[in-house]
Amino acid sequence: MATSLIRRAITRIQTPLPTLTILRHHASEPQTKHSTPTSTSSPSLKTFQIYRWNPDSPSKPDLKSYQIDLKNCGPMVLDALIKIKNEIDPTLTFRRSCREGICGSCAMNIDGCNGLACLTKIAEEKESMITPLPHMFVIKDLVVDMTNFYNQYKSIEPWLKRKGKVGGEDGKEVYQSKKDREKLDGMYECILCACCSTSCPSYWWNPESYLGPAALLHANRWIMDSRDEYTKERLDAVNDEFKLYRCHTILNCARACPKGLNPGKQIQNIKSLQA
Repeated sequence: MATSLIRRAITRIQTPLPTLTILRHHASEPQTKHSTPTSTSSPSLKTFQIYRWNPDSPSKPDLKSYQIDLKNCGPMVLDALIKIKNEIDPTLTFRRSCREGICGSCAMNIDGCNGLACLTKIAEEKESMITPLPHMFVIKDLVVDMTNFYNQYKSIEPWLKRKGKVGGEDGKEVYQSKKDREKLDGMYECILCACCSTSCPSYWWNPESYLGPAALLHANRWIMDSRDEYTKERLDAVNDEFKLYRCHTILNCARACPKGLNPGKQIQNIKSLQA
Protein backbone atom coordinates (compact mmCIF):
# COMPACT_ATOMS: atom_id res chain seq x y z
CA MET A 1 0.00 0.00 0.00
CA ALA A 2 2.77 2.42 1.02
CA THR A 3 4.78 1.48 -2.05
CA SER A 4 1.90 2.27 -4.39
CA LEU A 5 1.34 5.63 -2.72
CA ILE A 6 5.05 6.56 -3.10
CA ARG A 7 4.96 5.57 -6.79
CA ARG A 8 1.89 7.77 -7.35
CA ALA A 9 3.61 10.73 -5.62
CA ILE A 10 6.77 10.34 -7.76
CA THR A 11 4.65 10.08 -10.89
CA ARG A 12 2.84 13.33 -10.03
CA ILE A 13 6.16 15.19 -9.53
CA GLN A 14 7.81 13.90 -12.70
CA THR A 15 4.85 14.27 -15.04
CA PRO A 16 4.93 18.11 -15.43
CA LEU A 17 8.65 18.15 -16.33
CA PRO A 18 8.25 17.12 -20.00
CA THR A 19 5.37 19.59 -20.27
CA LEU A 20 7.57 22.45 -19.00
CA THR A 21 10.26 21.52 -21.49
CA ILE A 22 7.76 21.58 -24.34
CA LEU A 23 6.38 24.93 -23.21
CA ARG A 24 9.84 26.50 -23.12
CA HIS A 25 10.55 25.15 -26.56
CA HIS A 26 7.39 26.70 -27.98
CA ALA A 27 8.00 30.01 -26.20
CA SER A 28 11.41 30.46 -27.85
CA GLU A 29 10.18 29.84 -31.41
CA PRO A 30 8.54 33.28 -31.96
CA GLN A 31 11.71 34.99 -30.73
CA THR A 32 13.79 33.02 -33.22
CA LYS A 33 11.42 33.83 -36.06
CA HIS A 34 11.47 37.52 -35.10
CA SER A 35 15.26 37.80 -34.98
CA THR A 36 15.98 35.90 -38.18
CA PRO A 37 14.90 38.64 -40.67
CA THR A 38 17.05 41.25 -38.86
CA SER A 39 20.25 39.30 -39.36
CA THR A 40 19.53 38.60 -43.01
CA SER A 41 18.05 42.03 -43.95
CA SER A 42 19.95 44.03 -46.54
CA PRO A 43 21.96 47.02 -45.24
CA SER A 44 21.02 50.62 -46.01
CA LEU A 45 24.33 52.04 -47.21
CA LYS A 46 25.07 55.75 -47.46
CA THR A 47 28.25 57.52 -48.50
CA PHE A 48 29.57 60.57 -46.67
CA GLN A 49 32.14 62.77 -48.39
CA ILE A 50 34.01 64.56 -45.62
CA TYR A 51 36.53 67.39 -45.92
CA ARG A 52 39.94 66.23 -44.70
CA TRP A 53 43.05 68.32 -44.09
CA ASN A 54 45.91 67.78 -41.70
CA PRO A 55 48.28 70.73 -41.07
CA ASP A 56 51.11 68.27 -40.39
CA SER A 57 50.74 66.72 -43.84
CA PRO A 58 52.03 68.38 -47.04
CA SER A 59 49.07 67.09 -49.07
CA LYS A 60 46.26 69.41 -50.15
CA PRO A 61 42.75 69.27 -48.65
CA ASP A 62 40.47 66.67 -50.20
CA LEU A 63 37.12 64.96 -49.79
CA LYS A 64 37.34 61.44 -48.39
CA SER A 65 34.43 59.01 -48.81
CA TYR A 66 33.09 56.84 -46.00
CA GLN A 67 30.27 54.32 -46.36
CA ILE A 68 28.16 53.27 -43.38
CA ASP A 69 25.01 51.25 -42.77
CA LEU A 70 22.25 53.58 -41.60
CA LYS A 71 20.41 50.68 -39.97
CA ASN A 72 23.23 50.49 -37.44
CA CYS A 73 23.50 54.25 -36.93
CA GLY A 74 21.59 57.02 -35.18
CA PRO A 75 19.36 59.41 -37.16
CA MET A 76 21.55 62.53 -36.94
CA VAL A 77 24.64 63.58 -38.89
CA LEU A 78 26.63 63.69 -35.65
CA ASP A 79 25.76 60.02 -35.07
CA ALA A 80 27.26 59.20 -38.46
CA LEU A 81 30.42 61.18 -37.73
CA ILE A 82 30.88 59.45 -34.38
CA LYS A 83 30.33 56.05 -36.02
CA ILE A 84 32.93 56.84 -38.70
CA LYS A 85 35.44 58.00 -36.09
CA ASN A 86 34.85 55.02 -33.78
CA GLU A 87 34.67 52.25 -36.36
CA ILE A 88 36.37 53.38 -39.59
CA ASP A 89 38.80 56.28 -39.23
CA PRO A 90 39.89 57.42 -35.74
CA THR A 91 41.89 60.31 -37.24
CA LEU A 92 38.72 62.18 -38.26
CA THR A 93 38.57 65.43 -36.26
CA PHE A 94 35.49 67.48 -35.37
CA ARG A 95 34.04 69.34 -32.41
CA ARG A 96 31.05 68.09 -30.42
CA SER A 97 29.82 68.28 -26.85
CA CYS A 98 26.19 68.34 -25.71
CA ARG A 99 24.47 66.54 -28.63
CA GLU A 100 21.33 68.56 -27.76
CA GLY A 101 21.70 71.74 -29.86
CA ILE A 102 22.74 73.81 -26.84
CA CYS A 103 26.54 74.21 -26.98
CA GLY A 104 26.93 74.97 -30.71
CA SER A 105 30.19 73.01 -30.92
CA CYS A 106 29.27 70.79 -33.87
CA ALA A 107 28.48 73.61 -36.32
CA MET A 108 29.55 72.71 -39.86
CA ASN A 109 28.39 72.87 -43.47
CA ILE A 110 26.19 69.89 -44.35
CA ASP A 111 25.14 69.47 -47.99
CA GLY A 112 25.75 73.16 -48.64
CA CYS A 113 23.88 74.51 -45.59
CA ASN A 114 25.31 75.60 -42.26
CA GLY A 115 23.87 73.79 -39.27
CA LEU A 116 24.48 71.76 -36.15
CA ALA A 117 25.35 68.13 -36.84
CA CYS A 118 23.45 67.02 -33.73
CA LEU A 119 20.20 68.62 -34.96
CA THR A 120 20.53 67.81 -38.68
CA LYS A 121 18.91 64.55 -39.76
CA ILE A 122 20.73 62.33 -42.22
CA ALA A 123 19.32 63.02 -45.68
CA GLU A 124 17.73 60.21 -47.68
CA GLU A 125 20.07 60.74 -50.63
CA LYS A 126 22.78 58.14 -51.22
CA GLU A 127 25.56 60.72 -50.74
CA SER A 128 26.13 63.67 -48.44
CA MET A 129 28.99 66.15 -48.25
CA ILE A 130 30.26 67.59 -44.97
CA THR A 131 32.73 70.49 -44.89
CA PRO A 132 33.87 73.06 -42.28
CA LEU A 133 32.05 76.36 -41.79
CA PRO A 134 32.76 78.42 -44.92
CA HIS A 135 35.30 81.26 -45.08
CA MET A 136 36.95 80.33 -41.79
CA PHE A 137 40.55 79.31 -41.20
CA VAL A 138 40.63 75.52 -40.84
CA ILE A 139 42.66 74.08 -37.97
CA LYS A 140 42.13 70.44 -38.93
CA ASP A 141 39.41 68.57 -40.84
CA LEU A 142 36.05 70.02 -39.67
CA VAL A 143 37.52 72.19 -36.89
CA VAL A 144 37.77 75.93 -37.66
CA ASP A 145 39.51 78.79 -35.85
CA MET A 146 36.88 80.77 -33.89
CA THR A 147 39.30 83.35 -32.45
CA ASN A 148 38.15 86.27 -34.61
CA PHE A 149 34.48 85.37 -34.07
CA TYR A 150 34.87 85.36 -30.26
CA ASN A 151 36.88 88.59 -30.31
CA GLN A 152 34.07 90.32 -32.18
CA TYR A 153 31.59 89.03 -29.60
CA LYS A 154 33.83 90.31 -26.81
CA SER A 155 34.10 93.74 -28.45
CA ILE A 156 30.40 94.50 -27.89
CA GLU A 157 30.90 94.01 -24.12
CA PRO A 158 28.23 91.36 -23.58
CA TRP A 159 27.50 92.00 -19.92
CA LEU A 160 25.24 94.26 -17.87
CA LYS A 161 26.71 97.73 -17.30
CA ARG A 162 25.48 100.18 -14.64
CA LYS A 163 26.59 103.76 -14.04
CA GLY A 164 25.52 103.91 -10.43
CA LYS A 165 25.74 101.40 -7.63
CA VAL A 166 24.58 97.99 -8.70
CA GLY A 167 21.10 97.42 -7.36
CA GLY A 168 20.58 101.05 -6.39
CA GLU A 169 21.06 102.60 -2.98
CA ASP A 170 19.41 99.71 -1.14
CA GLY A 171 21.75 97.19 -2.80
CA LYS A 172 18.92 95.00 -4.04
CA GLU A 173 18.58 93.40 -7.44
CA VAL A 174 17.63 95.46 -10.48
CA TYR A 175 14.02 94.62 -11.26
CA GLN A 176 12.68 94.16 -14.77
CA SER A 177 9.04 94.07 -15.83
CA LYS A 178 7.65 91.17 -17.83
CA LYS A 179 7.08 93.52 -20.76
CA ASP A 180 10.73 94.60 -20.77
CA ARG A 181 11.83 91.01 -20.37
CA GLU A 182 9.88 90.01 -23.47
CA LYS A 183 11.96 92.45 -25.54
CA LEU A 184 14.93 90.08 -25.14
CA ASP A 185 13.12 87.13 -26.75
CA GLY A 186 14.72 86.09 -30.00
CA MET A 187 18.17 87.25 -28.87
CA TYR A 188 19.16 85.61 -25.60
CA GLU A 189 18.67 82.13 -27.13
CA CYS A 190 21.75 82.54 -29.37
CA ILE A 191 24.36 79.83 -28.68
CA LEU A 192 27.23 81.45 -30.66
CA CYS A 193 27.60 78.55 -33.10
CA ALA A 194 28.66 80.97 -35.90
CA CYS A 195 26.28 79.39 -38.44
CA CYS A 196 24.73 82.79 -39.18
CA SER A 197 27.95 84.80 -39.50
CA THR A 198 29.65 82.24 -41.75
CA SER A 199 26.62 82.20 -44.08
CA CYS A 200 26.75 85.99 -44.59
CA PRO A 201 28.49 87.24 -47.78
CA SER A 202 29.30 90.57 -46.10
CA TYR A 203 31.08 88.67 -43.35
CA TRP A 204 33.02 86.69 -45.96
CA TRP A 205 34.26 89.91 -47.58
CA ASN A 206 35.02 91.87 -44.38
CA PRO A 207 35.59 89.40 -41.54
CA GLU A 208 38.05 91.69 -39.71
CA SER A 209 35.92 94.86 -39.76
CA TYR A 210 32.26 93.75 -39.99
CA LEU A 211 31.01 92.44 -36.65
CA GLY A 212 28.67 89.94 -38.28
CA PRO A 213 25.11 88.84 -37.47
CA ALA A 214 25.91 87.00 -34.22
CA ALA A 215 27.84 89.81 -32.55
CA LEU A 216 25.33 92.45 -33.66
CA LEU A 217 22.43 90.34 -32.39
CA HIS A 218 24.06 90.26 -28.97
CA ALA A 219 24.81 93.98 -29.18
CA ASN A 220 21.10 94.63 -29.66
CA ARG A 221 20.31 92.25 -26.80
CA TRP A 222 22.16 94.55 -24.36
CA ILE A 223 20.92 97.73 -26.05
CA MET A 224 17.33 96.58 -25.47
CA ASP A 225 17.92 95.42 -21.88
CA SER A 226 16.07 97.84 -19.59
CA ARG A 227 18.54 97.19 -16.76
CA ASP A 228 21.54 98.41 -18.77
CA GLU A 229 22.45 102.11 -18.46
CA TYR A 230 24.95 102.35 -21.34
CA THR A 231 22.50 102.30 -24.24
CA LYS A 232 23.86 105.45 -25.92
CA GLU A 233 27.46 104.31 -25.55
CA ARG A 234 26.65 100.92 -27.02
CA LEU A 235 24.92 102.52 -30.01
CA ASP A 236 27.88 104.82 -30.59
CA ALA A 237 30.32 101.90 -30.39
CA VAL A 238 28.71 100.05 -33.32
CA ASN A 239 27.79 103.14 -35.35
CA ASP A 240 30.42 102.52 -37.99
CA GLU A 241 30.44 102.09 -41.75
CA PHE A 242 31.94 98.62 -41.45
CA LYS A 243 30.92 97.36 -38.00
CA LEU A 244 27.19 97.82 -38.61
CA TYR A 245 26.39 99.07 -42.10
CA ARG A 246 28.05 96.23 -44.00
CA CYS A 247 24.77 94.38 -43.42
CA HIS A 248 22.76 94.49 -46.65
CA THR A 249 19.78 92.50 -45.28
CA ILE A 250 20.46 89.41 -47.39
CA LEU A 251 19.03 87.35 -44.47
CA ASN A 252 21.16 84.27 -45.03
CA CYS A 253 21.69 84.51 -41.27
CA ALA A 254 18.01 83.88 -40.52
CA ARG A 255 17.92 80.87 -42.85
CA ALA A 256 21.05 79.34 -41.31
CA CYS A 257 20.25 79.82 -37.61
CA PRO A 258 19.60 76.38 -36.02
CA LYS A 259 17.65 78.04 -33.18
CA GLY A 260 15.23 79.81 -35.53
CA LEU A 261 16.41 83.33 -34.68
CA ASN A 262 16.49 86.33 -37.02
CA PRO A 263 19.75 88.31 -36.58
CA GLY A 264 18.86 90.50 -39.58
CA LYS A 265 15.80 91.81 -37.74
CA GLN A 266 17.91 92.74 -34.70
CA ILE A 267 20.45 94.53 -36.90
CA GLN A 268 17.64 96.55 -38.48
CA ASN A 269 16.52 97.54 -35.00
CA ILE A 270 20.00 98.91 -34.21
CA LYS A 271 19.95 100.89 -37.46
CA SER A 272 16.55 102.38 -36.64
CA LEU A 273 17.79 103.43 -33.18
CA GLN A 274 20.81 105.11 -34.78
CA ALA A 275 18.46 107.27 -36.88
